[in-house]
Amino acid sequence: MITEADITSLFASTLERVTDADLKAKTVKAWALACQRGGWESVDELRSMPFTLLTNTRGVNFIEHTIAVTEGAYQLAKAQEAAYAKLPYAIDYDRLLLGGLLHDVGKLLEFEKDEQGNVRKSRAGMCARHPISGTALAYEVGLPDEILNTIACHAKEGDGRPQCLETVLIHQADFATFNPLVMMAGGTLIQ
Repeated sequence: MITEADITSLFASTLERVTDADLKAKTVKAWALACQRGGWESVDELRSMPFTLLTNTRGVNFIEHTIAVTEGAYQLAKAQEAAYAKLPYAIDYDRLLLGGLLHDVGKLLEFEKDEQGNVRKSRAGMCARHPISGTALAYEVGLPDEILNTIACHAKEGDGRPQCLETVLIHQADFATFNPLVMMAGGTLIQ
């Protein structure tokens, strides 16, 4: 069974930068709850889980993707802060970091292991994609609307919808990690 301590250890370097202890605890709780409900029993299972079933991930796993998206969004925000003479909007780094960690948490319900230990789309995943199931989990543990917006709107479900700044940054970082793999599979990535 994956515990809250396991989740805290897995994402320690990100969670250390979060100043709001309550939001941090609720984020860890959402992850542990998703693992439990999805039937994920060990951190090793999470490390062997692909982050998408839509293309060949070329070995990039769910945890690596989550960290890359979170850190990518964080660095986008820091680059704007450093480059702009006057930042035209406020960046909430707690919401950014936690939204990054949670953006795909619903995949723990959307995916399941088959009899051979391979990952496939679950029945729950056929009924509701990860932005929906992840938002429901985050709501259940009491996370604020802005983080719910990030989870709900980070993928195609957010197209044309109002978004928090942190959602925009996470969306960009997410697709920067996904699109090159899709393009590689389609032979359109120039290398």
